[in-house]
Amino acid sequence: MKHKSKLTSSLSRREFIGKSAFAITGMALSSSQVFGTPAILKNLGKPNSKFNGVQLGTITYSFRSLPTNAEQVLKYCLEANVSAIELMGTTAEAFAGAPNASTEPMKPFVPGAPRPEFTAEQKAEQAAKAETLAKWRASVSMEKFKQLRKMYNEAGVSIYAWKPNALGEKNTDAEIDYAFRVAKELGATHVTVELPRDPAQSKRLGAIAEKNKIGVGYHGHLQQTFTFWDEALSQSPYNGLNCDIGHYVAAGLDPLPLLEAKHDRVYSTHLKDRKSKANGGINVPWGEGDTPIVAVLQLMRNNKYKFPGTIEFEYDVPAGSDPIKEVAKCIEYGKNALEKKG
Repeated sequence: MKHKSKLTSSLSRREFIGKSAFAITGMALSSSQVFGTPAILKNLGKPNSKFNGVQLGTITYSFRSLPTNAEQVLKYCLEANVSAIELMGTTAEAFAGAPNASTEPMKPFVPGAPRPEFTAEQKAEQAAKAETLAKWRASVSMEKFKQLRKMYNEAGVSIYAWKPNALGEKNTDAEIDYAFRVAKELGATHVTVELPRDPAQSKRLGAIAEKNKIGVGYHGHLQQTFTFWDEALSQSPYNGLNCDIGHYVAAGLDPLPLLEAKHDRVYSTHLKDRKSKANGGINVPWGEGDTPIVAVLQLMRNNKYKFPGTIEFEYDVPAGSDPIKEVAKCIEYGKNALEKKG
């Protein structure tokens, strides 16, 4: 089957904006409107970002320039018509009372940026915090995570993936087991994490994942290739893909053959529009890049793939807009693509 690297069937930017304007108008809800009382929350219209069998969601990182406590993130989802989410670790852990869990706006990820150098005192402080957090994770009740799931579900938002900061080589087996137990309580089918450089770590994660019957979706950036995940996939039936089609295109590759060949091992895919490697690889608003978003979504729809598409908002916020409005635009773009014949 041949695939076009450029989307001739893609929605034009003008067409997209025209179809999106009505849906986005009037979405904004103040924090007090949404979370003033539980009764008000229950009476809100529920979001729906599942179209023709394809679940669209987003990741907490899309709202990184805003506070990311659990109540605020839910508010953003309701405003943007997002009915499913890949929840990042600090949001859930802060809700459960974890020590040193910050929900302040995040620093943006810069691919290829050098890692900061830390002094001996800073390293010692980090080690002490890590030890404190590990002890908390070993003893914390799952009750608050159950409450978090209930709050999201009652508002119409499911948590299909959790991205905890507890799956590294330095984390104990107890912490990793905790991460899978939390994912289960949140209702997630899988956790997400960067693919480890050491295959021994993906084997370790796969074994603990199998014990908990929760999958591991391994993420990648520009190092993604068609065979990038193969060793991890061979190590455990619970090891799978959390591939990023935007990064894949920016690396000079076409994601359609990848998804066709490995769809049964994909837990979720990140959606963004980037220029191709030949065109500079930059992040751009949906419909302005070289990523075949429409073709990918229609492939998922036509073949009835079960994995969700996760909007990861990474392009610059246009003047007069904000991350919530831009995620809403991406949802509407995806809706139009999934309702378009093809």
